Amino acid sequence: MILRRRGPQLALVALVQVLAMSLWFSASTVVPALRAEWGLSRQAGILLTITVQLGFATGAVVSAAVNLADRTRPQVLVAAGSALGAAATFAFPSAGPAAAAPLRFVTGFALAAVYPVGMKIVVSWFPRQRGTALGVLVGALTLGSALPSLLGGTGHWRTALLIAATLALLAAPIALTLVRPGPDWRPSPPWEPRYLLRMAGDRAQRLVCLGYFGHMWELYALWAWLPSYVAAAGDGDTFATIGVAGVAGALLGGVLADRFGRAAVTTGAMLTSAACGLLSVAAWGTPLLAPLLLVWGAAVIADSAQFSAALSEVADPRYAGTALTAMTAAGFVVSAITIQLLPLLADLTGWRDAVTLLSAGPLLGAVAMVSVRAAAGARTPRSTGRP
Repeated sequence: MILRRRGPQLALVALVQVLAMSLWFSASTVVPALRAEWGLSRQAGILLTITVQLGFATGAVVSAAVNLADRTRPQVLVAAGSALGAAATFAFPSAGPAAAAPLRFVTGFALAAVYPVGMKIVVSWFPRQRGTALGVLVGALTLGSALPSLLGGTGHWRTALLIAATLALLAAPIALTLVRPGPDWRPSPPWEPRYLLRMAGDRAQRLVCLGYFGHMWELYALWAWLPSYVAAAGDGDTFATIGVAGVAGALLGGVLADRFGRAAVTTGAMLTSAACGLLSVAAWGTPLLAPLLLVWGAAVIADSAQFSAALSEVADPRYAGTALTAMTAAGFVVSAITIQLLPLLADLTGWRDAVTLLSAGPLLGAVAMVSVRAAAGARTPRSTGRP
C-alpha cells in the first residue's frame, strides 16, 4: 500500500512546487515593462529580485528558529505559503511602485513554507532513493521558476503576474486536501531552539552546508540574469536553459547520486558548472554558446537536491525539516549577494566577462564536498555513497 502511494504523493508534491514556484521570478521577468510604465530605476528593478531572496531567507529563519517544519502539519504549511504568496502577487499590479518591493518580500517569505517543507514531505516517503525523489522535486522547482519566462510572452505584464498568482493559488487546495506526509514522518519533537548551534557544530552538516552555499552563489544569479545575458549575447534561450535543461539536470543528478553517491555528483556538477562559466567567455559570439548554456543549465541545478538529501541523512532525523530550512535560508542570503553584484559588474565589464564571477562559488563548494565523505561516511554511508 505504501509503495503504491509513494509515486502519486511525489507527483502531487512536485505539482504543488511547479504551481507555487511560478511566483519566484514572476516580477523579475517583467522588469523591463515595469521600468517603462512605472519609471523604475535599474537599482529598483534589481531590488525586486533581491527582496524575494531576502523574504524567503527571513521566512526560513523564523521557521527554523521555532522548528516549524517539524512541529506543524506540513500540508497546512505548504497550503498557507502558496495562498499567501498568491495573494501578494495578486495585489502587486494595482499596488504601484512604492509597495512593489514589500510585496515581493512577502512572496519570498511565503514560499519559505512551500519548498523546504516539500523537501521534508518527500524525504518522509523515500527513506531510500532520496536523491532521485528530491531530484524530481527540484526539477519541479526549476520548471516552476522558468514558467515566468513563458508567461512574460503573454503580451502584458499584469496578465503574466495574474496567471502566476492563479497557478500558486491552485497549489493551496491541492496541498491541503491531497498531500500527506509519509510513514517516515517523525512525531512532533520538543522545541529545540539550540538545534541550529548543534547543526553548526557538527562537521558533516557544516561541510554539506558550505558546499550548498557555493552552489547558491551561482544558481539564482544565473537564473535571474540569464535573460539579460542572452539578450546581450544574441544567442541562447532562457526557458530551454532553465526549464528544459534544468529539469533534465535535476532528474539525472538524482539518479546518479543514488548510484554513485552525493559527494561525487555534487562535486562533478559544480566543477562542470564552474567550467561552463569560464568557457562561456570563449564561446561568446560563436555557435557554441547556445549548447554551452544548455549544459550549464543542467549542471547548475543537478547538485541542488543532493545537498538536501545529504543533509537529511546526517542531521538529527527529528529536526531534519529545521536543518533543511536553515541551510536553505542561509543559501538564499548568499544568492542575494551575487544577484546584486552581477549586474553591477556587467555594467563595468559587459555580460561576457561578468558571469565568470559565478564560477568562484561552485569551485569552493566542490572543495567542501570532497571532504564530506570522510566526515559523514562512517555515520550514514548513503549520504556520500561510493567514491
